[in-house]
Amino acid sequence: MKKIMIIISLMLILCGCEKNNLNGEVNVLNWSSYIPYEIINEFEKEYNIKVNYGTYSSNEELLAKISSSSPGTYDIIFPSDYMVELMIQKDMLMPIDKNRIKNYSNINKLFLRQKFDPNNIYSLPFLAATTVIAVNKDKVLDDIRGYNDLFKDKYKNNIVLLDDQRIVIGMSLQANGYSMNEVDKNKLNSGKDWLLKLNKNIKAFDSDSPKTFLITNEVDIGVMWNAEAIIAKEYNPNIEIIYPKEGFAISLDNYSLVKNAKNVENSYKFINYLLRSDVNKKITDEYPYINTTYSGMNLDYNELLMVLNQGTYVENIGNNIANYDKIWAEIK
Repeated sequence: MKKIMIIISLMLILCGCEKNNLNGEVNVLNWSSYIPYEIINEFEKEYNIKVNYGTYSSNEELLAKISSSSPGTYDIIFPSDYMVELMIQKDMLMPIDKNRIKNYSNINKLFLRQKFDPNNIYSLPFLAATTVIAVNKDKVLDDIRGYNDLFKDKYKNNIVLLDDQRIVIGMSLQANGYSMNEVDKNKLNSGKDWLLKLNKNIKAFDSDSPKTFLITNEVDIGVMWNAEAIIAKEYNPNIEIIYPKEGFAISLDNYSLVKNAKNVENSYKFINYLLRSDVNKKITDEYPYINTTYSGMNLDYNELLMVLNQGTYVENIGNNIANYDKIWAEIK
């Protein structure tokens, strides 16, 4: 009996030591399908740091989660361009100490010093995405080149759109020849009417995995992020990926630290890890968004310049967002 008690005591001590040897944790909130779990697991093994990983499907959902959480709940988040600016205005972010980002030089300068955070005080680029039209050419023989080609009756209930009001309403504005960041009410109403007309052809709104609708042949056309379209094309090589002629959105998602983050040191370790050459290449090998590092560059340089020159960033429109909210409620 005495030997058994000694063995149990040793087991408890060993368990306690293993737990105490953990170098803390880091609380990450990121987009769905953005970092492979393999990368998270490898970070945990290499640094012995527990990653508490949560996801969201839109910038608005991110804002709601941060707004409703108690201080210190999250450490690292990945807001898009306009959301960075809005969170700065709301005093929700912590300045980034670039001296602690040892892999800072790996960031492609083309993605730095953007309008929403011109000195990159509160954000550093992580991945970029563009909106594209993906068309299953096995089923759709028409030559689709833009948003205004999606109205034909034969496309009824045959299109998936992103579940993102800024992107979808922005698409309708671009289709009417306006800026996707338009705030004029008359122009917004033109966009709303355009979407109401398109509604009969929309089967679903999905930002988590719109590619699935194409892969399973539930729809033949999708307006989605470029990586989703690329993955769908891997399943069906006859899927054509089109940059819409009326214009397209470019979204730059960023590393940001939440104000009052509890695990700042581990946050910097995590960011540096993701900026490592071998790691960031793995990320975009699995989720082929636009890599923002020199080592992981996955677009031809000329195509990258085209995207950056012709794409439009979603901008913070302040209180005018209420008009977008009203339109979105009518569309969905």
